[in-house]
Amino acid sequence: MAYKAKAPDSGAEKDIRVAIYVRVSTVYQIDKDSLPMMKQDLTAYCKYVLNTEDYEIFEDAGYSGKNTARPAYQKMMAQIRQGNFTHLLVWKIDRISRNLLDFAEMYQELKKLDVTFVSKNEQFDTSTAIGEAMLKIILVFAELERNMTSERVTATMINRASNGVWNGGRVPYGYSYDKDTQTFSLDPNENSIYNLLVETYETSKSVVYTSRKLNDLGYRSRYGNLWSPIAVWTILRSPWYKGIYRYNYYKIPGRAAVKDESEWVVVENHHPASITPERFDKIQETLDRNARFRNAPGRKITKKTTHVFAGLVLCADCGSAFTASPGKRHVSGYHPSKYGCSNARKTSACHAKYTSDVVLGEFLLNYILNILNAQKNVDEISSTEELQSRLLCGSTFSSIDHVKQDDLDSLFTQLKSRPEKDPFTAVRSKTKPKVDPELKRMMNDLKKQRRALDRLNDLYLYSENSISEREYLVRKQQITDCIQEINDTIEAIAKENHEQSIDDNEFIKQASTFILNQKLADRQYVCYTKLAETLSPETLKAFFSSIIDSIIMRAGKIETVIFRNGLSQTFIYKEKPGK
Repeated sequence: MAYKAKAPDSGAEKDIRVAIYVRVSTVYQIDKDSLPMMKQDLTAYCKYVLNTEDYEIFEDAGYSGKNTARPAYQKMMAQIRQGNFTHLLVWKIDRISRNLLDFAEMYQELKKLDVTFVSKNEQFDTSTAIGEAMLKIILVFAELERNMTSERVTATMINRASNGVWNGGRVPYGYSYDKDTQTFSLDPNENSIYNLLVETYETSKSVVYTSRKLNDLGYRSRYGNLWSPIAVWTILRSPWYKGIYRYNYYKIPGRAAVKDESEWVVVENHHPASITPERFDKIQETLDRNARFRNAPGRKITKKTTHVFAGLVLCADCGSAFTASPGKRHVSGYHPSKYGCSNARKTSACHAKYTSDVVLGEFLLNYILNILNAQKNVDEISSTEELQSRLLCGSTFSSIDHVKQDDLDSLFTQLKSRPEKDPFTAVRSKTKPKVDPELKRMMNDLKKQRRALDRLNDLYLYSENSISEREYLVRKQQITDCIQEINDTIEAIAKENHEQSIDDNEFIKQASTFILNQKLADRQYVCYTKLAETLSPETLKAFFSSIIDSIIMRAGKIETVIFRNGLSQTFIYKEKPGK
């Protein structure tokens, strides 16, 4: 007869139903525990010890136990939360988690759900006090073993670097690496571009100008990307190009936080140099001097600047996002932002003009005001022509000839069909926002690289047929560098495509407060500059970001405004005389 378990809510007993969880990290057999053998032993345990054949197997093959980002594990926990199981059975405790905090969180949840945790190999279950105590002790030592292994690996890699052995990773630009001889040599093509980069910077003393010149001449990075000012700066700063191998420099690879100099590993004359030490040092002086100038009194921004339209403005010519920077301060103390196409900084192929808070705010605020006034008097509007005359009312729109007819028709229909509704809270499009394809590809690559790193670690640490230490260290560094590069790219894409989302209720609250406070409903025109002098940029940013999805600029003018509810307005400007 099968054992019975008490139902947590009613106090009644119910039949035991077991969730069996099995996991291996690689295609190799880990600690001799292959998936078929584990499943066979655990199903037998259910049958002969727990006296039940009511079980379901959840299997994660090729996933690390250092976190809970595993599909079968997540599926199992979802069913446990629904009350589908009374027991959770594993082969060994490290099959379900190698992380103390993750396991502790899972175990506390199991206790609340009155689900018994059983580890077959360690011979305990948590329905007893001794079993629960043993469980916690085992987890502590499992975590300790993992941390000690990590420290040993770090020490080994530092020792290799101290002996001049390259720990792997991306081969620096301008160089080639021979795996057989473990030596570096200058790459003729890339090194010639490096020399041009250095010469251009020495002449211009500007990383922006240098990157733009390289792009205009048709040169691209090793991976076919445009040269950015950051890429130029990174190469100019690297001591690698004067023959020095520097290791254990950053607290986190590729990040700005630098370790104490006593922890660095510096090997001189490690490989052929591309630049003389004297020339390299002069470049560092120039870079340092420019950095000091940017942080000099009067230029230093002690408080993080809030750019009202950051993340909203796009270039009609090349599709790139505009980047924001502080503009000139007005006599009144008002400090607007300016916005420029990010692609125009890298190459002269895009000639998009700069714009500012004053230009954008004046146009957008008064157009929104005109829409609200039209909505308030919608009964008096009988045609799209009348609507357009109200929308383009005021000197702000004197250069506009008309609004695109399709957009005008959509707004007219919306105002007429829902006269009592705020025009900016109309039913939203059901179409999901498009994800940047490059960002999507990078996220997938990041998952693959993280999984590859987990498999490599488990293969080296726990497999009897593990790879050699040297091969492990080299492959680990290569994967780590690749992950870092992907993370940097994702951050850059996310920064350019930053989008602030606010739900409908929050939008209505913010918009209504803004409109009531400034009495926009009773005005025909609002001076944006005067308004910005009385309100914080955070308030203005929250208002515009909650209403507007994107602003498309062409030749310094607003071409299209896309609102968050799907409403789009495209403006056709008057041609100048003589054209």
